[in-house]
Amino acid sequence: MLSLQTQGARLCDRLSRREALRIGGLGACGLSLPQLLASQSALAETATPLISKKARSCIVLFLMGGPPQQSTWDPKPDAPKEVRGEIEPIATSIPGVQFGELMPRLAKHADKLAVLRAVSTNDNAHSSSGYYMLTGRPHTPMNAENANPGPPNDWPNWGSVVQRLSPPRGHLPASVRLPNHIFNTDGSTWPGQDGGMLGHGQDPWLFRCQPHAADYRISEFQLPESMSLDRLAGRRDLVRLFDQQSDATERLSRSRVFGDQQQRAYGLLASAASRGAFDLSAEDDKTRQRYGASPFGQSCLLARRLIEADVRLVQVNWFRGPDEPAANPCWDSHTNETKRLREVLVPPTDHGFASLLEDLSERGMLDETLIVCMAEFGRTPKINGSGGRDHWGPVFSVALAGGGIRGGVVHGASDALGGYPRSGLVRPEDLTATMFHCLGFAPETEFHDSQNRPYPISRGQVIRPILA
Repeated sequence: MLSLQTQGARLCDRLSRREALRIGGLGACGLSLPQLLASQSALAETATPLISKKARSCIVLFLMGGPPQQSTWDPKPDAPKEVRGEIEPIATSIPGVQFGELMPRLAKHADKLAVLRAVSTNDNAHSSSGYYMLTGRPHTPMNAENANPGPPNDWPNWGSVVQRLSPPRGHLPASVRLPNHIFNTDGSTWPGQDGGMLGHGQDPWLFRCQPHAADYRISEFQLPESMSLDRLAGRRDLVRLFDQQSDATERLSRSRVFGDQQQRAYGLLASAASRGAFDLSAEDDKTRQRYGASPFGQSCLLARRLIEADVRLVQVNWFRGPDEPAANPCWDSHTNETKRLREVLVPPTDHGFASLLEDLSERGMLDETLIVCMAEFGRTPKINGSGGRDHWGPVFSVALAGGGIRGGVVHGASDALGGYPRSGLVRPEDLTATMFHCLGFAPETEFHDSQNRPYPISRGQVIRPILA
């Protein structure tokens, strides 16, 4: 909740100097609005897209934990039982292409999808392989579990790069993560989710929420009952007067940026359209039900609303909730894989992802919205003694659809056991290059760090066979 009232020494109108300085810190789901909006301030890189863009926006569905490729996008019906598992393959709308039986809705929409079946990080640790997938840069060292952000692993998340290169379209930030961040078993944050070397001002906004909850509301964007917009505007003018009278000339440039962020923060609070993008109650019951009642499904719906409100990139995370089992949280199915897949994991994914495809298509938005469904890695070819599969970075699958992508395509192949690439190898940097390409930025487009050193946004190769 926005707080503009504290105790302590006061300026006129009962506003403390400390409160005046932090008035821009409008708490919004774990990240202040000015910090959120810094990416749209004078810090933003000026860049002109080098190619004709296909996608206006991008939605990334990140299935944290690592889905088993053999039971989802790359079934192996002719492999031994300990490899193929208990999930049977089913036909799709692409002749000769099969998906796992728990994805019947996505199977019907295979003609809209490009499936990469030979993606590889060669990294078997969640956080370091995740860093590679989230940035397109390998972690140093590889296979480092419970890795945390910080040099030398400070390459920016692709959302941060998009944010840096994209001018603001309105009051909302260019890049948003929801409904939570991705964290390790010990509670620490994965690297690769923030602005890295670009600084925290370029962090994608983290919107913590429970969109599936019956009492879901966006109180972070609501003023206290005693605070009208007119009163808020008066306090904004007071802060502006305070800034004008400040003699800290050495902080003039920083203050100007801070002022810009304040103005956007006030603008967001005052803009019903911007605040309304987060309000799922504006959707009718039929649409809410269409996406399913799961956190993932409702997060997909929220992502659609945000790109309608001109957010450039939305990352939907499947994250570890409080009720996740310790032995196989999220998609990390070391034990009892079949039960987890059938009852918890695949149906909400099939439901939410397919509904997103249908909804965007019906609204005429799919051709301008890139969708990428990925994870940090896949699962081992053979089922272990506990009825699950373990971490596997040598090969796994990623699915794309929408803006700039040719549907009905399977690119690359894994071997007979789904253990190693056989053809069409794709590295994370190639996937990142392709995402940027679809959004209108050639991989050689540069950004500059705080020392004004230039870096290409990707060192990968665009995956040409899957482009429309």
